[in-house]
Amino acid sequence: MNFGSSLMQARKRKGISQEEAAGRLGVSRQTISKWETGETVPDILQCKKLSRMYGLTLDELVEFDTEVEEIEQMIVNTSEETSKKIDWTKLWAEKYPVLTAYQQEVDTGAYADALQGLLAKLEREQGYSSLDAMLVLKDILAHTWEG
Repeated sequence: MNFGSSLMQARKRKGISQEEAAGRLGVSRQTISKWETGETVPDILQCKKLSRMYGLTLDELVEFDTEVEEIEQMIVNTSEETSKKIDWTKLWAEKYPVLTAYQQEVDTGAYADALQGLLAKLEREQGYSSLDAMLVLKDILAHTWEG
């Protein structure tokens, strides 16, 4: 998605018309249209105003991705009850087949014991619930892997 499309999507998500955006920014509706079609781009001061008006950081405004935003909103809006009905491993295995294959290839017992020890340590030392401990451990693992 290009910057102009990102601007248009951000404006529409806020339910603001081009005319209203133009009025708030002190520019013409045609200027808003030119930004959204990619004919021109706003200067940095206008970008700051746009980011405030749309409730986005400057980084989010520049890197706005409606697909990611929609997925994030679906996750946030999914109830715990519905989430429990989803076979997440099966779903992710469609993208990452190793998730269905490793159980026949890896002796998971030793890994499970080590992870259980780490979970118990987080619960004991930090006072986390078992769910919070799992989420923290998962996040630590993700950061370690990325790093």
